[in-house]
Amino acid sequence: MQIDIKLKQNSYKVFINELEKLNFDTKVVLLSNARILNLHLKTLKSKIKCKELFIISIEEGEEYKNLQTVEKILNQMFAHHIDRKSILISFGGGVISDIGGFVASIYQRGISFINIPTTLLACVDASVGGKTGVNNQFGKNLIGSFYQPKAVYCQSEFLKTLNDKELSSAMAEVIKMALSFDIRFFKFIQNIDKKLFLSRDDELLSNIIQKSVEIKAKIVSKDEKENHLRMILNYGHTFAHVIENQTFYKKYLHAEAVSIGIHMANILAYHLNLLQKTQIQEINQTLQKFDLPIFYKIPNINAFYQNFFLDKKTKQEKINFILLKKIGKAIIKDDIDKNTILKSLESFT
Repeated sequence: MQIDIKLKQNSYKVFINELEKLNFDTKVVLLSNARILNLHLKTLKSKIKCKELFIISIEEGEEYKNLQTVEKILNQMFAHHIDRKSILISFGGGVISDIGGFVASIYQRGISFINIPTTLLACVDASVGGKTGVNNQFGKNLIGSFYQPKAVYCQSEFLKTLNDKELSSAMAEVIKMALSFDIRFFKFIQNIDKKLFLSRDDELLSNIIQKSVEIKAKIVSKDEKENHLRMILNYGHTFAHVIENQTFYKKYLHAEAVSIGIHMANILAYHLNLLQKTQIQEINQTLQKFDLPIFYKIPNINAFYQNFFLDKKTKQEKINFILLKKIGKAIIKDDIDKNTILKSLESFT
C-alpha cells in the first residue's frame, strides 16, 4: 500500500508494509535509541545498502527531546563527516521522528531524511506531515521547523514488540482524526475487536494506519504549514501540551495526554452548547475501550489557563481551541471568554 503526500514541493510517499531494500549511493546516519536498536537493528540493516552506515543512539523519552540532545547528534554527525548528500533515517517513535527531522532540517542547512516509525503512534502521526521539533522549559515543540521527509515506511512487523500500553495509547491520535474529520472511520474504530487489536493483527493494524494516513495526507496536502485547516489536527493538544508540561513529560505518554485533552476539549464544547453529554459519553467509551485516561486533576486552574499562552496555537493573545461541532466535524474557536474556559476546567479539579 502506498499513499501520496502531494505538496507544491517535496511530495513523497508513505509505504505501508512495503519496505524491501533501501539503496543509497551515499553515507547514511541511522538515528534511534538502544531499545529499538536491540530489537530491530539486525532486520533494518539487512534492508539498507549504502556507502557507509553510522548509528547514533540517543536516550529514550520525551524529556530528552531538547536542544541538548540535538547538539549531541549534530556533533556526532560532524565527527563522521556527514555531508549534504548524506541521508538521515529516523528509526523509532515520535521522539526520534521529531528530533531526526529537526536535525536533518538544520544540518548544513538541510539534508534528506526518511522516517521508519516503530510505534503505531509515529506511524499515524509524527512520521507523516513534516512537523519537526523539540521541547524546552516553556512547552512542547516550541522549537522546530516544517521539513518533509523523503519517504515514510510503516511496517507492522516493527509494532509487534510494543507493549499493550504503547500500542493502545496510539489510538488517541487515531480517534482524534476520526472525530475531527470522518464519522465513518470513528464507527470503524468503535467496532474494532480489542482482542484482535492487542494480538497485533497485521491486517487490522495496516487498515488503521492506512485510514489515518489517508486523512492526514489530505489535510497536509491542502495546508502544509498549518495556517488553518491543519490546525484541526491539534484537537485535544492545546490541553495535552499543558498537561505534559506540568507533569514534566513523565507521568503520561503523549497520546495519553491527548486522550485527556480530547475530553477537556469536549467539556469546553459542552459549555458552548456544541456537544451533548451523550456524545461526550460515546467518545469517552471509545477512548476507555483502549484503556486511555480521560481525567487529569488540575493543581491550579489559573496556572493551567496561563500555560495556554505558551502554546504555538496561541496568536495575538488569542487561544485557538479545536472543538467538535459534532462527531466527524471539528472547528477552530479563538473567541471563547476566559470565564467559560475556567468554568470548563473546574470539572478537572
